[in-house]
Amino acid sequence: MSITYDFTGKTAFVTGGSAGMGAATVVAFAESGANVAIVDRDAEAARGLAAELTERGLSALAVPCDVSVEEQVAAAVAATVDAFGSLDMAFNNAGIMLPPVDSAVETAEAFDRIVGVNLRGVWASMKHELVQMRKQGSGAIVNCSSLGGLVGGDGRATYHATKHGVIGQTKSVALQYGRHGVRVNAVCPGTIATPMVERMAAGGEFDPEAAAAGVALGRIGRPEEIAAAVLWLCSDAASYVTGVALPVDAGYTAQ
Repeated sequence: MSITYDFTGKTAFVTGGSAGMGAATVVAFAESGANVAIVDRDAEAARGLAAELTERGLSALAVPCDVSVEEQVAAAVAATVDAFGSLDMAFNNAGIMLPPVDSAVETAEAFDRIVGVNLRGVWASMKHELVQMRKQGSGAIVNCSSLGGLVGGDGRATYHATKHGVIGQTKSVALQYGRHGVRVNAVCPGTIATPMVERMAAGGEFDPEAAAAGVALGRIGRPEEIAAAVLWLCSDAASYVTGVALPVDAGYTAQ
């Protein structure tokens, strides 16, 4: 069964939008009629995806941005609103993961880099999205946490800390902004076939077969399956849903 939504006339803002789960969500929003801002520090990749969508008659704008730099996030939101006139939906998806490390030897530089993108980036994105959504009196934000926001991970304490923090941000802002007509939720993806996961597998950090065998559905997820969850959370079908951290993980956290 294929689920479709009509987001005609609405604007979506997707960080980390040029690849993986972000790109799948960009495409899904655009195919559902939304104007989509593809926000990514890889400007060339963002422009390439925007061109592909535009050639198909869909509405997309590439917006170069490093989410760890608040001024760039503010400019990206402003550019989106200037181009499309509103900001109705956001998927704050940009994130990084570094190789596993012993917590006793992790450098401050590595810590700051992970926190800067995964936690500060979500903070900055929400901050500037909320300004516009509060003016409108409406909006839906979905933050990308992880199954790492729900469990621990050997060698990845800082990554998991940021993803736990994203859930804390999500719940707290949901409580504050419901009165302004803004819903805020998070998705917690399990292992998804993205370029980042492929690099981890190539580097020996990750065993795809073991990951698939360790979940109830017996397989790794597809980026489109995360996009489907994001679109549902942004749609009127989820109009009474806010403050939720939704696992999309093939049953990993059910164990």
